[in-house]
Amino acid sequence: MEENSHFDRKSLKIVQGNNAQWKELAKDCVCFANSKGGSILIGIEDNGECPKGQKIKDSLIDKINKTIPQLTVGVAINASKKVNENNDEYIELKVFRSSKVLASTTKGQYFARIADECKPIYGDQLPRLLAEKDAFNWELVVHRNLNIEDTDLTKLKTFVEDIRSSKRVSSFIKEKSDEEILEYYFLTENGKLTNLGVLWIGKRIDRAKMHYAPTIQFIKYDEKENKVFKKVWDDYSLNPKELLTEIIQLPDWKESLEISDGLFRRNIPNYDIDVIRELVANALVHRVYTMRGEIFINLFHNKLEIHSPGLLPLGITPANIISKSESRNAHLAKIFYDLQLMEREGSGYDKVYEIQLFNGKKEPIVEEDDDRLIVTIKKEILSKEVLKLMSRVNEERGLKQKEIIALGIIAQSNSISSIDLANKLALRSDDVLKNWIDGLLHNDIIQSKGKTKATEYFVNPLLLKQIDFKGKTNLKRIEKHRLKELIHEDLKIYGPCAISNIHERIGEEINKKRIKRTLDEMIKENEVIPIGEKKGRKYDLAN
Repeated sequence: MEENSHFDRKSLKIVQGNNAQWKELAKDCVCFANSKGGSILIGIEDNGECPKGQKIKDSLIDKINKTIPQLTVGVAINASKKVNENNDEYIELKVFRSSKVLASTTKGQYFARIADECKPIYGDQLPRLLAEKDAFNWELVVHRNLNIEDTDLTKLKTFVEDIRSSKRVSSFIKEKSDEEILEYYFLTENGKLTNLGVLWIGKRIDRAKMHYAPTIQFIKYDEKENKVFKKVWDDYSLNPKELLTEIIQLPDWKESLEISDGLFRRNIPNYDIDVIRELVANALVHRVYTMRGEIFINLFHNKLEIHSPGLLPLGITPANIISKSESRNAHLAKIFYDLQLMEREGSGYDKVYEIQLFNGKKEPIVEEDDDRLIVTIKKEILSKEVLKLMSRVNEERGLKQKEIIALGIIAQSNSISSIDLANKLALRSDDVLKNWIDGLLHNDIIQSKGKTKATEYFVNPLLLKQIDFKGKTNLKRIEKHRLKELIHEDLKIYGPCAISNIHERIGEEINKKRIKRTLDEMIKENEVIPIGEKKGRKYDLAN
């Protein structure tokens, strides 16, 4: 089992011997307590296996249960001995979620578990972490002592039928009684409606009394940004699924652009309906339900903006949203997923990226304002040639989602460095990047040039020739001898001069570091001489 937001493993060395790292273990416990709780398996090595013949003393279990509370504040744990199929023993340290207070070490340090990492929490992040706790509590709070008899019977019947007909729900759950299904999805607790239950199957009057049931505004603007149409859902009569359905059925999403593709013509929607569904579902699922604010869907002549109350969950940023996942309303998210209303947690934005890039459009723009999240989708097709390339390659090779995203970014960039590509995808290492592009390289769809950090990726020129690609020409992949000739001619006219001036004149699309490496080679070959040091250095021809 891989380490994630609620699971970790440690070697037995962390709690044994003179070099035991009790403070590190306490820090990890604080991380889980401030997040959603979790388990730490102690005595499991990095390879995921328990050392053969390993035995655990009862005294060590007692020591863990006594020591961690002494090093932490607001952390509840339970360590117990476990035995695997080979009779090897290890420790399962359960850390319970701290629902009322912020957990910390006794030194006043705060941490939170984000994906598979333990991150320190500082300053203005503390109120945000506390707000996340309130948001999580919101789903399961019993609402005003309402009984199951106080539900909207039509909505209750529809919910149960939807669950039983869903392909994503196991037969074990489908065979439960109606009351058991409601309990399973946390819509009720001991026959009482939770906030989540009122939101989904409650009556209109009870939903209106919630803090704060979602309301949505759809506003359409003309080219001068004057309002030409407005529709509001603010009477609390619809549950989240019904709201999503109403928005999906708006006629504005049917507008498309027709483009030629060989002998055929294709219609590319201005805004793909799957993108709309995913973004609106995300706005409903991941918004903060403990603060007031409407969801705004603003349709301009060239873009679509979706505004959602609250910021991204702690640890998720606009830069890493495609590679990290953290659910704010986990139980609501599960209902959306099980009812096939959205992709699995952490894959929704991948889907949006995939569709946008496959259609030759810019990837979504995600921004955080003071108290809300704004996602922008551009209508414009950046390159019809890229669109044709993506379609042709996918038809012939059957690309995976990650490959479509990576190829779309590379094709739109003409060529891109490994560093810039990894940054675009918010990937932490070259090994992770390989998972995205190895198939493209293996099938000769893309090619690379350079080594290590200087590696650049570009679409195979032969493939572009086959589809009569008419992309823009630039100097990013200029051959070394031609680059030397450009530098030579520039210095012949303007030398001596700084590298920034050379870069500006011969082509800013060429990587500046590549120009520096080429100048260094020309110095070694006695073609160029350096004048001055560091920032004041200039270059001139040797003769």
